[in-house]
Amino acid sequence: MTSGDSAVSTVAVLGAGKMGELVLSGLLRAGWPVDRLLVTARRPERAAELATRYGVRVVDNLTAVADADVLAVGVKPQDAAALLDEIGPKISADQLVISLCAGLPSSFFGRRLVDGTPVVRVMTNTPARVDQAMTAISAGPHATEAHLALAEAMFAPLGTTIQVPESQQDAVTALSGSGPAYFYLLVEAMIDAGVLLGLPRATAHELIVQTAIGSATMLRDSGEHPVKLREAVTSPAGTTSVALRELENHGVRAALLAALEAARNRAQELAAQSE
Repeated sequence: MTSGDSAVSTVAVLGAGKMGELVLSGLLRAGWPVDRLLVTARRPERAAELATRYGVRVVDNLTAVADADVLAVGVKPQDAAALLDEIGPKISADQLVISLCAGLPSSFFGRRLVDGTPVVRVMTNTPARVDQAMTAISAGPHATEAHLALAEAMFAPLGTTIQVPESQQDAVTALSGSGPAYFYLLVEAMIDAGVLLGLPRATAHELIVQTAIGSATMLRDSGEHPVKLREAVTSPAGTTSVALRELENHGVRAALLAALEAARNRAQELAAQSE
């Protein structure tokens, strides 16, 4: 690998499930050369599907290790140990391993790889499908600034990237990795409420989706604290204030705190169970 030079790096996505496919398709949309992308899949029918859809070369795990500069590991956390037992001894210290496995620390990989092999831990999310992902990148053992730059080059086209200490990755998983599901649940509930209030479902859907997009855009572009933006919508004794009171009475804030803590704890459990 030419350190930090993404133009000449061959990337292999090992285990192209939902997240692996999102990374693969995003790299292609960003102009990554198709002949510089490899993919592995457990099931032959899945391999054929990926080859047809993206025109990439589908190979076995050992061929991917032999031919790639960067190995993006996208298997389920519980399958990572078996994969590394198979390929770990074949990976050289001049290759870069990128972990997409929720909950697994880079030390999990380091113990199963040739000493000196650089590892970068990455947590992205499903809005990568529309190039609006939030991706957190952390340096693991032996990862240099050049390795981090290469990881940034891979994931920046999928949305926004941020570098965080690896100690924060379980919190990132709970907050943004799982985050889209929380928003979808909220939107689903608000659409149902709109129907209950007498709106056609299609109308309620359009109203809430655009409201969500507009609110998120204001949060991003205004630079203002969410409390200030919320207060701008909330008139004394108005409709919004009574609605917010009901949300607080039903413990919505406390429920979110408990949910994210549970997600963080589950990420830590996955790491423990994979050892």
